Amino acid sequence: MEEKYGAHNYHPLPVVLTKGEGVFVWDLDGKRYYDFLSAYSAVNQGHCHPRLIRALTEQAKELTLTSRAFYNDKLGIAEKLVCETFGYDKALFMNSGAEANETAIKLARKWGYTKKGIPANQAVIVAVKQNFHGRTTTIISASTDPSAQSGFGPFMPGFEVVDYDSTSAIEKALANPNVCALWIEPIQGEAGVFVPHDGYLKSAEKICRKHNVLLMMDEIQTGIARTGKMLASEYEDVKPDLLILGKALSGGFLPISLVLANDEVMLVIKPGEHGSTFGGNPLAAAVCVEALQIVKDENLAENAFKLGLVFRERMNALIKKTNLVTLVRGKGLLNAIVINDKHESDAAWNSEAEIAWNLCLKFAENGLLAKPTHGNIIRLAPPLVITEEQIHECCDIIEKVVLSMK
Repeated sequence: MEEKYGAHNYHPLPVVLTKGEGVFVWDLDGKRYYDFLSAYSAVNQGHCHPRLIRALTEQAKELTLTSRAFYNDKLGIAEKLVCETFGYDKALFMNSGAEANETAIKLARKWGYTKKGIPANQAVIVAVKQNFHGRTTTIISASTDPSAQSGFGPFMPGFEVVDYDSTSAIEKALANPNVCALWIEPIQGEAGVFVPHDGYLKSAEKICRKHNVLLMMDEIQTGIARTGKMLASEYEDVKPDLLILGKALSGGFLPISLVLANDEVMLVIKPGEHGSTFGGNPLAAAVCVEALQIVKDENLAENAFKLGLVFRERMNALIKKTNLVTLVRGKGLLNAIVINDKHESDAAWNSEAEIAWNLCLKFAENGLLAKPTHGNIIRLAPPLVITEEQIHECCDIIEKVVLSMK
């Protein structure tokens, strides 16, 4: 039915899911799988967490939407919690991650004109290659992915794209006095879990301070404990001027995103200049509060850090046994394995992308769901409620499948 009646803008793995609980999902035939995608890190708290079900249903019985034409009794509570949790003055709630990035773009530009004194319509935002911030027409204007751009122009001006993980490229680009912001992910998840060298984020922060440029940090996929800390930027003690969050803010129950900033940045936008009918609705606010509290109460960041070490140790041991997998990289429970593009497992597979796809099909046959990203890279990111015993069981599945390809 999806193939017949739905747009063909996705290429799903051939499995039809009907139920989820914790780290598991089930298909229509009742087969159980470990979920190693976590809805692109939206279900860090696990599928259908009972506390989130309770928060959602209790609030849904009372009030779901008022629009921002009126106050509601839940948004202020959520705003206070996220500001205190992450250390900012103000929060601006939206829905999708792309909306949050669009919000950050508008804030950065408005700040550039009103605070930095950039001439009207001359503001530049510096992005980096291989980024993924969403798929709106503005956001893809800063993309280097042909599938994101091809056929969708003309593109929005005002972006300069430089190499990722290059402090010299940032230094050169930010010397332009019309630059208002640097826009980066602390780890490039969609690109294949690319982790920059130690010190890159801190250097980026220092260069931004030197040139009076805002640091926009997209932690939509890396935030909310995924990488072993509440934010991936905490590994280098970096405090972005604009922090962009989404996905696990709701534990997968509904779209919630936000931008956090201090008053000097956030208050450049006045009433009527930005908004969303559903942004900051009471249902989302109630769910967001509970989702963050679960992360804290269940020590999910600590669990992700510890089990991430276990996972990468197992994968590095696997690499010594086969030439099919050449590399594992990541932080916490955001990881990826890289498939050898010269491996000759089967004459019917004529590219590393096909090998990665077929490996994921074999994983599914053995009870583990994952999906390739960018051809020969398989992202592996289970819900953060997974146990050490379960991590080892999943590593056993991955090892069994990979070694069977000899």
